[in-house]
Amino acid sequence: MKHILQQLLHSKDITLQKDLLYQNSFDIAKELKTCSHKDQVTLIELFPIENGAQIISHLTPEEQYRILTHLSDDKAKLLFDKQSIDDIVDVLLALHPNQAERLMDYLPKETQQNIKKLMEYSPETAGGHVTTDYIAAREHWSVKDTLSHIRKIGDRLESLSYIYVLDSLGHLNGVVSIRQLLLRKEDTVLSDIMNQSVISVNADSDQQEAAQKLTDYNFAALPVTTSDNRMIGIITFDDAIDVIQDEATKDIHQLGGSSPLNTPYFETSVWTVFRKRIGWLLLLFVAEAYTSTILSHYEDVLSQVVALAFFIPLLVGTGGNIGTQVTATLIRAISLGEVKIKHILRVMGKEALTGLLLGCALGIAMLIRSSIMGPSVGIEVAQVVSITVLCIIVWSSLVASVLPILLTKLKLDPAVVSGPFITTFVDGTGLIIYFTVATILLNL
Repeated sequence: MKHILQQLLHSKDITLQKDLLYQNSFDIAKELKTCSHKDQVTLIELFPIENGAQIISHLTPEEQYRILTHLSDDKAKLLFDKQSIDDIVDVLLALHPNQAERLMDYLPKETQQNIKKLMEYSPETAGGHVTTDYIAAREHWSVKDTLSHIRKIGDRLESLSYIYVLDSLGHLNGVVSIRQLLLRKEDTVLSDIMNQSVISVNADSDQQEAAQKLTDYNFAALPVTTSDNRMIGIITFDDAIDVIQDEATKDIHQLGGSSPLNTPYFETSVWTVFRKRIGWLLLLFVAEAYTSTILSHYEDVLSQVVALAFFIPLLVGTGGNIGTQVTATLIRAISLGEVKIKHILRVMGKEALTGLLLGCALGIAMLIRSSIMGPSVGIEVAQVVSITVLCIIVWSSLVASVLPILLTKLKLDPAVVSGPFITTFVDGTGLIIYFTVATILLNL
């Protein structure tokens, strides 16, 4: 691919490199990223508008801005206007307002008005991912009329899977699939074949809800409406994949106690990575201070049985690991809508039983491990450690089962708080459990 691009740069004639026009636009964009800025501009100039628009749609907003603003105005207008509305909105929102305003000038006035309306929606909502490139029809249209309409506008639409039947005020009354349309006689009226039980999503709904509906119903696109059922656009399946990927990435970062990166890893500066991590680290550093307070409180117990200190890291780590496992499982279940606040007692019971089984298994393993350490530990300490493992695992499982559900009920993102908080909380409370069990069993 790179070799072909180099040949194109040398010949400056796309007709001599016809094979390049049939290559996937994503692959071309990937290679384009390795070229110098000057060569990127030159190559985009050489591609036909259709191919060029597809290629730059795979570039970052900053890369698109740099290329478009170094092309002729006519070429830049054609390339930018060829992109889907939702992609244009994403680019404009990611750029500095001055840069966004400059790119906005490349668009027709009507498109600018549509984009300004869509930009009013938060990027975290369904409305923030809408494209207005869809097929709208009227109930009285025949199949022949509708197919004729599609032929006129279809080449500039992002999705051709469904026809949305609207009234004169833009209310969504029904939907017809392309398959239904092609299998019916030409004189059939849409009102006779449309599905009136339309699955849609409100524009103000969370983006995850929209993505989940698309995947649950296996739709290629999902209509987005206002509270009074006026249709504003559609969310396509590729946008749902982006949402799911972004949300999963964000959850992974937040479970580890870090803010998510907004740019690819190697394009993110060290300073940005530092700022994303330092806040949580300082907060957890302060929170972990209470662990030292607990240790100092049980200083007398440790001085009497020094062997107890050997197992502190292992016990604390086990509690944190269990909590992280439960939290990760529940956050996923919550995001899929499988677990709700009404299930809290059921979840607690299930995780407590699971924790009990895990605790017994690890408790036996800990008893064996402690016993083979020799006389420096002793059977009494081994018993304390094994019983503590059982208690910590059950306790950690219960805490981790309740917290994500409660945070969701409070409209807080469980991924942000659950992981770091549970680990820190279980560290301290696990030590209290450990020394309490030791005090009772060893008569200290």
